Amino acid sequence: MSRKPRAFVGLDQVPADLGPTAVTIGVFDGVHLGHQALLARVVEEARSRGVLPGAITFDRHPMKVVRPGSDPPLLSTLSQRVELLCQHGMEFVLVLPFTPKLSRMAAEEFAVKVLLEAVNARVVVVGANFRFGHKAAGDARLIAELARPRGVDVVAVSLDADHGEPVSSTRVRAALAAGEVATVRRLLGRPFTVEGHVIHGAERGRLLGIPTANLRVPARLALPARGVYAGRLEVAGSPPMPAVSNVGTSPQFGGNELRVETYVLDFDGDLYDRLVRVSFEHRIRDEVVFPSVEALVEGMNDDVGQARRLLGAPGRRQGQA
Repeated sequence: MSRKPRAFVGLDQVPADLGPTAVTIGVFDGVHLGHQALLARVVEEARSRGVLPGAITFDRHPMKVVRPGSDPPLLSTLSQRVELLCQHGMEFVLVLPFTPKLSRMAAEEFAVKVLLEAVNARVVVVGANFRFGHKAAGDARLIAELARPRGVDVVAVSLDADHGEPVSSTRVRAALAAGEVATVRRLLGRPFTVEGHVIHGAERGRLLGIPTANLRVPARLALPARGVYAGRLEVAGSPPMPAVSNVGTSPQFGGNELRVETYVLDFDGDLYDRLVRVSFEHRIRDEVVFPSVEALVEGMNDDVGQARRLLGAPGRRQGQA
């Protein structure tokens, strides 16, 4: 019988009775198809040995500590990442605070202390190009050398999950930055989503007849290229609702702050202060400045019509000018 997944923050939170495990390790930003292949192998190895499948990840991108200022925008928040890891079969997730001290830990010490001892690993599954430890000195071969005397197996898995092409978080970010959300969907195996609380904005959309939910998106989170997208908005406990989202600065009104604004089709409820998730499934157009407010409203209604067709969401067209 499957157990409820558990998350531990820090080595001292790992319970002494965790039991033997099959484990993998990585940043897992976005939990893309390459990561999913890795996780599937962990589940397979765990099942064949009758042990617990799990993953080790970090509370921040290591580059934020190793080379401050060079860390990339993230494809998912930590809570989303843990949730996705559990959705793909991990029965526990160990989150390591990536501190300067951890960044200086020798690869041999990290492999023994974290991979072989802390989670009582019986098999370690890593990406074929996985590197770890101080100055990235460790790899799958080093883990195998340290694991073999302990009777622990090491499996290196290729992350080539896109018709033989390698899938990486870097590749996903590049497609996202170009607004290629269909490509992002293929590489993730699901639509790209952002999560945030709905906050009060200028309320121009309400005045224009197309009220939008303004999302407070966590800092350093990757966003699609500026433009208009069809997707869905989801509130916990409710089914996803078809929506149109704009990623941009509202140049029509002289804005300069990048924001995400989402209009939910045929919805009259109140979303203020609610935590929501917005998916980006189809790109409709670039963000543009219209010759007039009337033309803007007409363009927004055209966006809604296109979103209905793309999402297969028949119904009334709200907000007609």
